[in-house]
Amino acid sequence: MSRRGAVAALAAGVGVPALAQFRVEITGVGLTQLPIAIAPLRGEAQSPQKISAIVQADLERSGRFIGVDATGVALDETSRPDLSQWRQRKADALSTGSVTRLADGRFDVRFRLWDVVKGQDLGGQSFVVTQGDLRLVAHRIADFIYEKLTGERGVFSTRIAYVTKVGARYSLWVADADGENAQSALSSPEPIISPAWSPTGTQLAYVSFESRKPVVYVHDVATGRRRLIANFRGSNSAPAWSPDGRTLAVTLSRDGGSQLYTIDANGGEPRRLMQSSGIDTEPAYSSDGRSIYFVSDRGGSPQIYRVGASGGNAERVTFSGNYNISPAVSPDGQWLAYVSRVGGAFKLHVMDLKSGTTSAITDTSDDETPSFAPNSKLILYATQQQGREALMTTTLDGKIKARLAGQGGDIREPDWGPFQK
Repeated sequence: MSRRGAVAALAAGVGVPALAQFRVEITGVGLTQLPIAIAPLRGEAQSPQKISAIVQADLERSGRFIGVDATGVALDETSRPDLSQWRQRKADALSTGSVTRLADGRFDVRFRLWDVVKGQDLGGQSFVVTQGDLRLVAHRIADFIYEKLTGERGVFSTRIAYVTKVGARYSLWVADADGENAQSALSSPEPIISPAWSPTGTQLAYVSFESRKPVVYVHDVATGRRRLIANFRGSNSAPAWSPDGRTLAVTLSRDGGSQLYTIDANGGEPRRLMQSSGIDTEPAYSSDGRSIYFVSDRGGSPQIYRVGASGGNAERVTFSGNYNISPAVSPDGQWLAYVSRVGGAFKLHVMDLKSGTTSAITDTSDDETPSFAPNSKLILYATQQQGREALMTTTLDGKIKARLAGQGGDIREPDWGPFQK
């Protein structure tokens, strides 16, 4: 029933190492995209990372911006640009800057943002970093620009987690929000499924089959240390963090049948949420921590329900379609993303939780495991395109999509991490 728990499907793919460079391919046109010119940074030709290109790709992937050609322009953060020239180019904003290699091998990166329409200097930032942090600097510049021009927080310097299978080996990866700079958190000959970021972004819960049955661990991303959370009789699966990070909701079959429990994030005795004759799985906390969304076949087919975080009576949430799974709630509490089977195809849907209005936002047929960006403006999900595994982001209206995955990568079960504290 649960595609997240469908180990057979995960095991069927063959992939390539996730360290391959991902190409970000952006498709679609939004209704209100702000035209921005990202001038090449002075000194960028000698930099190991093309910072302006990373910034532009970040902003375009958000769906809120469209690039204006700025090649061949010689400007830096000290320049006073002729903004009338950029108005003629139809740019609403302009970013300029420089990157300089210092004597100790580090890089001094500086930039400035201009509001071309109002003729205003919107400020800038400077960073001194090692070569390994140049991509992170580019993402932070994109975050600064995004917030200055939209009033909302950018998500480009956050991280994602996902699972790959290469031959007979499974790996859990942590990567930048654009899929680059992937670092292996865990590798195993047995399946790894259901990675879930803690609210602080310092830990990942996941399910490992290394003891030949599904067991829930919590893994410290910085140190690699991990602790066993749930290893009860039967299956232990589908961990989901409460917003305060103190509790995990899990699916256990210790008492017969897959049922929902909550357990302290440090382990201990689980507490059963409900008595149900059906299969209950894939819990997801609401943003305020008061409710848990989950999938159940109690009505005869898999549908999404909601129950109080301390238990009680469940209410059904999805009514269109006869197979709805993998709920994810936006951090702002406004949206529910899920996967619905439509005529044999698995398609990503978004529901407005206030009105109950739902819409399908993809044209692919094998979508799985949606996860919201921490600013609630994008959804990360896995799918297949032209028979190949793909890691994608989409705007909530489905108008702007970006493919993050490299050639032939078998990439599954993505989860978008929180804002970095």
